[in-house]
Amino acid sequence: MNEAAIHLKRLPGEILAIHLAGKWQLGKDVPSSENVRAELIARPPVRGIVFNTDGLSFWDSSILTFLVDIMKHCVEEGIKIKSDGLPTGVRQLIDLATAVPKKEDAQKSVVDESVLSRVGSEAIQFVKSTGELISFVGVTSIAIARLIQGKARFLSSDLWLLIQETGIQAVPIVSLISFLVGLILAFVGILQLQMFGAQVYVADMVSIAMVREMGAIMTGIIMAGRTGAAYAAQMGTMQVNEEIDALETLAISPMEFLVLPRVMALTLMMPPLVLYADLMGVLGGAMVARLYGIRLTVYLNRAIGALNLYHLFIGLFMGFVFGVLVSMSGCLRGMQCGRSASEVGNAATSAVVTGIVAIIVATAVITVICNILGI
Repeated sequence: MNEAAIHLKRLPGEILAIHLAGKWQLGKDVPSSENVRAELIARPPVRGIVFNTDGLSFWDSSILTFLVDIMKHCVEEGIKIKSDGLPTGVRQLIDLATAVPKKEDAQKSVVDESVLSRVGSEAIQFVKSTGELISFVGVTSIAIARLIQGKARFLSSDLWLLIQETGIQAVPIVSLISFLVGLILAFVGILQLQMFGAQVYVADMVSIAMVREMGAIMTGIIMAGRTGAAYAAQMGTMQVNEEIDALETLAISPMEFLVLPRVMALTLMMPPLVLYADLMGVLGGAMVARLYGIRLTVYLNRAIGALNLYHLFIGLFMGFVFGVLVSMSGCLRGMQCGRSASEVGNAATSAVVTGIVAIIVATAVITVICNILGI
């Protein structure tokens, strides 16, 4: 028999025998399970079913669909199923299809949480995050101490590659942003100074603002969005792929092998980038000054006269501090990343936010200290 067919027969004891015959193949006309289901609910009621496949010549997934539909109905009606008469391959595939457990967290119930409970949860999470931060800083300090002793293990090639990525490759975006910031400062300042006929002092304002504060701040923010997020994404992906676990299994410290080169690279490259950003900001102000009739030589002489080494060193020190904060923020969020793809994105976002907040707080602290010291 070439065509797929079923034959139903009532047996003693309220048993329904289902005879499957012919060639069951996708794309061909195969019997529907509706006839079987109608027989199952007919009178007298069926208490169990058995199968006979002696006449079955060929089968594929079409017979599985037919049988799973019948078995589902039997389970709902409490009808016993005896599958001994089915081919071994069919029984194994049905067992595999019905053995998948329901994922417990597939549907998450929405629980109304009080304001007090949310505040408490956030406070607990803040304390926990603070503890993790202190622990991370401590472990990083140990890795730096081992570096000074010459015992830290990492690839020098990784360090040079990271220096290139955080240094040379960041020059275009630092150039653009710093130039535009200097230009904006000059526009804002010269419009106000023009009312007093003191346009030439725009050079003093732009040069001091860029060298002392804005050059370092803008470079830090750029690197937080560019490099800090990259660090978090890289290390988060390593967490997902269990590469960090593999390093620990091989007795290789992830702090030395992964975190230390990244912290060193960004910390070393931030001061040169800040110095370059200062130059581009001063040149941006020079362009605006030239548009308002101030000669370039006059502008540069005013800028040089307004600056001193205190301004320069404060800006470079800020750049150094921002490099440490941004690199550690990115590595910290990457190490804290979960084991899913969505957590990698969350880690990158958290790294940027943490880095920028750290930059603003550090700027405020350094500025207050400098005012207290009178520098």
